[in-house]
Amino acid sequence: MKKEKKENTKKNQKTWNIIVTITVILALLASSYSIYHILLLGPIEPLIRYVLVGIFILIDIFALIKVYRTLKGKKRKRHHLLFVFLMTIYIVLNAFIGFMIGKVYGSLDNMNKDYITYTTDLIVMQDSPVNTIDDVKELTIGIIDDEESIEGYIISQEIIKENKLTENNDLEEYSDFSSMMSDLYAGEIDALFISSNYPVMFQGIEEYENIATDTKVIISKDKKMKKENTSSSLLTSSNKTLTEPFTILLIGVDSEVDGLDKNEIGNGDALILVTFNPKTLNATMLSIPRDTYVPIACFKNQTENKITHAAWYGESCMIETIQNFTGINIDYYVKINFKGVVSLVDALGGIDVEVPQDLCTDDSDRANQICISEGWQHLNGEQALVLARNRKQLANGDIDRGLNQQLVIQGMINSMKSIRNVNTLLDILNTVSRNMDTNLTTEQILSFYNIGKDILARSLDKEDGEIVNIQQLFLQGNGQMIYDEGTKLVLWNYIPVEESIEDIVHAMNVNLELEEHELIKTFSFSINEPYEKKLIGEGPYDSSDNYGLLPDFTGDTREQAQKWANAHGVKVTFETKESNDYPDGTVMSQSQPVNKRIDKLTGPVILTIAKNKQETTSTDEIDCSKDTKNKACLVPNFKEMTKSKINAWVKPLKNVVIKYEEVIIPGAIAGQIVSQSVNPNTYLGNITRITIGIAASESSSDDTEEEPETDDNQDDDNNQEGMPDE
Repeated sequence: MKKEKKENTKKNQKTWNIIVTITVILALLASSYSIYHILLLGPIEPLIRYVLVGIFILIDIFALIKVYRTLKGKKRKRHHLLFVFLMTIYIVLNAFIGFMIGKVYGSLDNMNKDYITYTTDLIVMQDSPVNTIDDVKELTIGIIDDEESIEGYIISQEIIKENKLTENNDLEEYSDFSSMMSDLYAGEIDALFISSNYPVMFQGIEEYENIATDTKVIISKDKKMKKENTSSSLLTSSNKTLTEPFTILLIGVDSEVDGLDKNEIGNGDALILVTFNPKTLNATMLSIPRDTYVPIACFKNQTENKITHAAWYGESCMIETIQNFTGINIDYYVKINFKGVVSLVDALGGIDVEVPQDLCTDDSDRANQICISEGWQHLNGEQALVLARNRKQLANGDIDRGLNQQLVIQGMINSMKSIRNVNTLLDILNTVSRNMDTNLTTEQILSFYNIGKDILARSLDKEDGEIVNIQQLFLQGNGQMIYDEGTKLVLWNYIPVEESIEDIVHAMNVNLELEEHELIKTFSFSINEPYEKKLIGEGPYDSSDNYGLLPDFTGDTREQAQKWANAHGVKVTFETKESNDYPDGTVMSQSQPVNKRIDKLTGPVILTIAKNKQETTSTDEIDCSKDTKNKACLVPNFKEMTKSKINAWVKPLKNVVIKYEEVIIPGAIAGQIVSQSVNPNTYLGNITRITIGIAASESSSDDTEEEPETDDNQDDDNNQEGMPDE
């Protein structure tokens, strides 16, 4: 009996030895798992973390001692039971800590996407007989000549090689996408290789507003590439610590899908340059209008264009372009999907914003319309997107939209102080992780913890106020219609004023502690007028910084064209051509496009002068004061006509004179008819003079004159340069 009892005791002891040993092993594994993730938190509360790690190590040592003593058989059953119970709690605690930290760290780590998927399409026009890759024969195919362009060249070459497209087709190389697309529409080429984002790339150009249905995709190819192998040093993380002032470029892309795993930049729909000083919690925020006309870093010869088109060539081109025209070094970039803004605002429980006016626009799926009202509002995600996206209803279009986007950002920052539980935090991190890409390292993102602590501390003193002092900046500029060499279209551009850029850069450098702040020593106000804080960069400024543009000479006399050319230093030559479609002695065509920049002219402008084949006799004249039934005496709508057609209309009318006056109309194309002194469909009768307003080509317009009598013999100076008037 004693022997049996002794054997049972040994058996029980052996069982407990196994249980305790397994429990300790699990505890050590759980502890190591937890300690590893705690150490990942880098700059977050180092003292607390090290103390916690020290406690876990001491518990592990105690557990090892327990195993040793257990194996020696020096403890009783009840001690083993208590130890296993406590170790189980310890294991669960470590597993929970490690899991939660790992989940947060994983979301943060995913914000800096290691891999990006690029997609290239081979497209043709919708009416093309080509429908499959097998039909691609005897075609001229456009391709970008930049061998570093992933979607324009690298993937294109893979498609060419895989389908042996060089055997039966000709490749036409281009230096930019816009010229290539223009030639596809014009029928100069039959197909082209381009990023699958091409409908987004060209959506802002009216002539391509139906590009998605005007064209069709023959074949697509995806390529997943490691970011460090595809980007320049501009996309690598800065070595600057977040304890010193830094800059961030926010790039908003308007995608209809949730997530940002693909290269969905297309156009930079929102460009916001931010400087932040973690010592003062002050920030400056500049919204750069997408139509801002600046040199594009990756365009051939850094040609000026809309800044949004820099995004066609990726974030590095956009960053370098902004750095070049502002002189501000950009430390970090953050690319955000607009679709993710909806989820983020909802995760924050909404935002409180002063909406400047009633606005309506499509929802994030572009399926239904969402409207918001003027005034102080609590907006959910879809409503916040209306404020961030809408520009067509705003007086200043994209300029006002940029200011509204800043309001949304400020609202989100203020809503962060309402985060009270881990689930909300994880939901926010998951949303941001899916819809954001950045060059911030995980270590640098974790450094925002200390900034967040300071912000939360300030929020305790500012319960209803802004927890970060954001100074809004404004880029002053002027609208100008300029001929675009790539698209071969006249496009509206926003020309920034140099003095505005200087004031903006100074304010940013002050916040970055690179320049000294200048104290304002004088201040005036009127008690009868409400005080409005003036935006830095808004002016007023004396200079306009507009470009000199080539006008539409058609319908002008030789003398008028020569006078303008002399005044602007433009070389012109004349040639004559027989035609009855234009009044004798007037310009019927010009060799250089209307609204081309004068400084981009590479040779003389050749003007073709009309020489009528048969002179109009006096018997052809119409006297509207006597002939009361002639329809030729009804005044047409000159806004639908060109100068040459107007001159042709007035030529047979006796005693009727047309007077042209140049006027400045913002956004109007130079040479466009904008007004007339006599309303359309008015019978002339005794009216002998009509004044027509024509849009000036630049702010300092020249005086125009009534067209003088011309001598046919002057047109014999074929191909001779015009001489100045004396």
